[in-house]
Amino acid sequence: MTVGYVDAGASSDEYMRKSKALTADQVSALRDSFAADPDLKHKQNAIVRVSVDELAIDHQVATALSNSMSNRLDDWRVTHQKKTGRCWLFAALNLLRSEARVKLGVKNFEFSQNFPMYFDKLERANYFLESIMQTADRDEGDRLVQHLLHTVLGDGGQWNMAVNIFQKYGAVPKSAMPETESSSNTGRMNSILRSVLRRGAWELRGSIQQDDAAGLARAKSRILADVHRILTLHLGTPPSAIDWDYTDDERTFHRVGTLTPHEFLSKYTTSDLDNYVCLVDDPRAEHAKGSTLTVEHLGNVIEAHPVLYLNVDIGVAKQLARDTILDGEPVWFGCDVGPHMVRKDGIWDARLFDYAGLYGAELAMGKEARVRYGESAMTHAMLLTGVDIHDGGTRRWRVENSWGEEAGENGFFTMADNWFDEYVFEVVVDKSRLPAELQVALGKQPTVLPAWDPMGALA
Repeated sequence: MTVGYVDAGASSDEYMRKSKALTADQVSALRDSFAADPDLKHKQNAIVRVSVDELAIDHQVATALSNSMSNRLDDWRVTHQKKTGRCWLFAALNLLRSEARVKLGVKNFEFSQNFPMYFDKLERANYFLESIMQTADRDEGDRLVQHLLHTVLGDGGQWNMAVNIFQKYGAVPKSAMPETESSSNTGRMNSILRSVLRRGAWELRGSIQQDDAAGLARAKSRILADVHRILTLHLGTPPSAIDWDYTDDERTFHRVGTLTPHEFLSKYTTSDLDNYVCLVDDPRAEHAKGSTLTVEHLGNVIEAHPVLYLNVDIGVAKQLARDTILDGEPVWFGCDVGPHMVRKDGIWDARLFDYAGLYGAELAMGKEARVRYGESAMTHAMLLTGVDIHDGGTRRWRVENSWGEEAGENGFFTMADNWFDEYVFEVVVDKSRLPAELQVALGKQPTVLPAWDPMGALA
């Protein structure tokens, strides 16, 4: 049955002129066709009672994905972001704690995740207000203005944004600024902050239209004070210094004394955050491999690092991630976490589910088409902590997630190498690992993508 049938050989324009609404006869024909197929009836009986994933999963693929690794770094417990979108911060702090745990002699040490979130939200409020003022000459219905208003102050972020917070504010142990109800469940706090900032946007745009500079400055200061007050009520007061003492895993007590957050970060980590680069696999042909990319109005700290990507082939990103792990360092990465995942088992494989066979409908698209048509983008950040290599080839990867210990192997997941190709978008490595031509490419002027571009998606 064809909707809007036209003769063979007709142009697409002729087809579109004839295409009309569904008729009752067409709907009836669809229903009769479904009812006449006993296989569909059997599938319907199952799907109405069982999760479709339980029916579409390829059991052989799922059971063949072993979680053993030839090279594995982790021997610590995973963290838990709970009901928040802080995965990018958790993954970045998990990377830093891989160094801190060694220096401290505390295997399961954690940095405070609440501390950088507090300052990220305060800084991002300021970033938003500046963007609103910069776009005040546009109508409020303008696509960019609406994008800014729609995406204001979520939990997600990018690697460079984490670096900005660490470099400006430092870091503290979890005991110095522990989780609160709102840090672990940000929904209500975020909704209040969004209301404050959207009202603030309305007020600032009004002051600019009235050409009232003094009123504009007062309004912005008051709005930021409101944001600061709300954050502090919900998340607590960030410490400006800590009196640090601890007992290591050998039960030796250490009395260190007073440290600022910057001193704490410097004392217990060794990596130079300026030396890291975010490699991205943008599969769209117009964005050449070996070029740099950025996204307008994407960031958190004014006059700090912009979000900057170096576009590389996914094979290059994989090789550099593999080399980093073999040298003993975990790797921050961003991916489209949902497709072909069994959360309870903690596995990803690009062949895991056969939805096309179950539904009789083609769902597959290549990575480039998925990005272009809104089917795929970065949604989650984690840490690569292991890789399985056999006869020189990479078979699978071990992943430290931040969803607690219930899923996977006590919270660690296993990723098939084919899934890396299809659904990983970003990998962060030290610049020194880049081949010479990519070192040169880092100095190129980046292509500026619009704020709503898929590469602006936040983990």
